[in-house]
Parts: sequence; C-alpha cells; structure tokens
Amino acid sequence: MSFQTKRFKVSMNFTSSPVLLHLLADRKLAPGAALLVFDAPAQDALSLLVAHPAFAAFVAEFPCLLGSEQASGLPPELLADLQAAGCRVTDAAAFHRSDTALKPVLPTSALWLDGDWPLAPPQRPTGTQSASRVLALKLLQLVMADAETRDIEAVLRQDPTLSYHLLRLVNSLGMGMTRRITSFSQAILILGRKQLQRWLNLMLFAARSDDYRAPMLLARVVVRARTMELLTKEIGLDLAGQDLAFMAGMFSMLGILFGMSLAELIRPLQLSDVLVDAIIDHQGEIGRLLQLLEYAEQSDAASATDLLAGLRLTAAQFTFASLEACQWMLGIAREMKGSDHD
Repeated sequence: MSFQTKRFKVSMNFTSSPVLLHLLADRKLAPGAALLVFDAPAQDALSLLVAHPAFAAFVAEFPCLLGSEQASGLPPELLADLQAAGCRVTDAAAFHRSDTALKPVLPTSALWLDGDWPLAPPQRPTGTQSASRVLALKLLQLVMADAETRDIEAVLRQDPTLSYHLLRLVNSLGMGMTRRITSFSQAILILGRKQLQRWLNLMLFAARSDDYRAPMLLARVVVRARTMELLTKEIGLDLAGQDLAFMAGMFSMLGILFGMSLAELIRPLQLSDVLVDAIIDHQGEIGRLLQLLEYAEQSDAASATDLLAGLRLTAAQFTFASLEACQWMLGIAREMKGSDHD
C-alpha cells in the first residue's frame, strides 16, 4: 500500500484537479506561507485535503493561505472547514509579485512575496561563494563516480563551511542513528553513497548565506524532489526508480543555481542516460513527473491534471504527496536555520 492509502482513503477520481501548494516568501525572502491554488474540479481533492490528519499539523506550523477570490467560489461548508483547520482568507493586496533579476523588496502594504525572482540568474558571485559551489559540485561528482573515501575527504577539508553544514545535517537528519558522526569517513560509511548524494545536493542549494535566492531555491528544489520520489512510488516504481526521481528533481535546478546550461553542468556527473533524458528532455515516467512538478510550480492546474491522468495518478495522490513534501521541506529549513545560529 502507498503512504497515502495507509493513512487516509484516496479518491480514485482521475478527472478531479489537484490542489497546488504554492510556496510564498516572507520579508526575509525565506519560505513563509503556502497558498492553496486550485480550479473548480479540485473540490474533491480539496475536501480530502482538509480532512487529512496531517493537514492540520502542517497548517499549525506553516501559514496556509486562501486567496479571497478563490475562497468566494467555494461551497460555504468547505470554506468553513478550511478556515477551521487554520487556513486564512487573504486579499490580493497582501501579495506582491516580483520576477526581477534584482533582489526583491516587499512593499510595506504587502505580506507575502510571489513570483519567479528565485529563478533569475545569480548576481555576480563573491570569490568565496563561487569557490564553495565549485567545490561542492566537484564533491558530488566524486561521490557519483564512486571515488575513494580519502579523495572525497580531501575535497571536504577545503571548505570548512560546507563540511560543517554537511556533518550537522547528517547528524540531525541521520535516520535515527544512536551515535554522533564526527568524521567524514564515518558519514560516508554509515549513510552510504546514495544518502550522501542527497545531502550534497541539499548543500549545493543551502549553504550559501550570501545568495538571497538560497532559502527559496532550497525550499522549491526539496519539495520538487521529494514529491517526485513519493509519486514514483505511487506509480509502482521500485526503490531504485524512486531514488532516480529524487535525484532528477534535485539536478533539474542546478542550472538555475549556477546560472549556467543545465546540460553542461550535469555532463561531468556521469549520470545514467535515463536520468539525463528525464532532466533535459522530460522523457520517460520520471521526465513526465518532472514536467508535472514544473506545471505545479507555475500554478498551471489544467496542464498538471492532464499529466496526472496520463500517469494514472489521482489529484488526491498528488495533493497528499505535495503536503508530505512540504512538511519534509520544513524540517530541512529548521535544521538550516538552527545551524546558522550555532
């Protein structure tokens, strides 16, 4: 059974539209709220979402917003249920959109920042920032090439900040291990190369305090990758396929992070043809899942619904996977915030 059907009955309606959890930034340009975006056929998924036990916990931790225009089109009982769960109806004036390549500034009259500003090309990096990202990418290349542990350690030692964040994340999110990891060789041995790949991908996006895009880029890439992984399980792929889906989600935003051609960036990583085709050309099931997440991030519910039907996924399955991915993202964000204050 899937994670959804274990915890909550999923509607098998393939014509319903999903509820999209659209991430918004706060004044600090960090993830601040989730805006529920949906169209009329999404009421089935919306009703299931508001009744899901995990939804109330999510809303208690992270503001969940309903645009006043969307709220006005809901049945009164459903709107009351959403508000009882903690969702806030918010006027359009509270949202400010920015698609600029410059650092956005939220007007005093607005509360939440929307737009594609995190996807704009990076500003000219500092020497430290540029060197750190190059080292992180080199480290990922070594791990994926199954290099010797001593070679991986040698690169880690060149960047104390990257090393610190990596060990902190491994210790705090290390699958309930009973002993602390105090060396890189321990981290590699205990976690294994697959899990190390995941954390290194996170570090590429996260450990960049001098890039104002970093918090939202991390949030978006984590939600994308985790949602793809969960949906891959739903369509019946094995653990290897689920891992490929997660990595495809992470790698798909490297070009945005570096402001370079994605094909050029992933060439040295020696990825499988299946993974490259999925990332570059949206081929195969994983490629279609990637396209699905891109539609969702663009709040294109109609295109997302069409792709869901082709993948034999329901709107409820997508909505619940998105919810779980957002919860996972909050855990990552908490750890990064805590490490910044140590």
